Amino acid sequence: MPRTRIKICGIRDLDTALACAEAGADAIGFVFVKASPRAITPDEAFDIQVSLPPFLSTVGLFKNASLDFFCDAEETCPTTMVQLHGDESDQLIQQCGPNLIKAITFDPATIEKDLARLSKITEVDAILIDGSAGGQGLTFDWNALKPHADTLELPLILSGGLTPANVADAIRTLRPYAVDVSSGVESAPGIKDPALIHAFCDAVRRADGE
Repeated sequence: MPRTRIKICGIRDLDTALACAEAGADAIGFVFVKASPRAITPDEAFDIQVSLPPFLSTVGLFKNASLDFFCDAEETCPTTMVQLHGDESDQLIQQCGPNLIKAITFDPATIEKDLARLSKITEVDAILIDGSAGGQGLTFDWNALKPHADTLELPLILSGGLTPANVADAIRTLRPYAVDVSSGVESAPGIKDPALIHAFCDAVRRADGE
């Protein structure tokens, strides 16, 4: 079975970014959303990005941003991937791609329609499924998602309330391409705990080895 990739989102300083790399994370996320407690400016993110070790990917997260803001941010800090975490139109998604992750909230009533729509947009390279709108860090019924995940052709990134204590169960249930964590490795909103980052990555590797 392919290993599960790991993204640690909401990185705001170089020490935390390096802790993610040391723990074995595959990617880190920069939140370009002013209202978030994990917000960072593209200039600040670029200062971190230029000091990262090789092969650690970066993801710029946007929520309902204008195309102008998106383009300016990507010009200042060109990340490996971009992630759209709002109610962006299909047209805006196409304009912001490729190398794009589109996040959606899991809703049993709409999940099939949402996945079908996004799968038709060629600029979408992966779909992130969260437990709540705006990345509030809430878990959801992974078993209810499983039938849809099993037929999804695009890579599935699982988010929403993941922690070192439950990520192994999530992986066993869904076998996603990647898992994405933010609040689950924090000691306070926006403050990452290196020990929790290491524990999370270790739990993913143990689940992959089972």
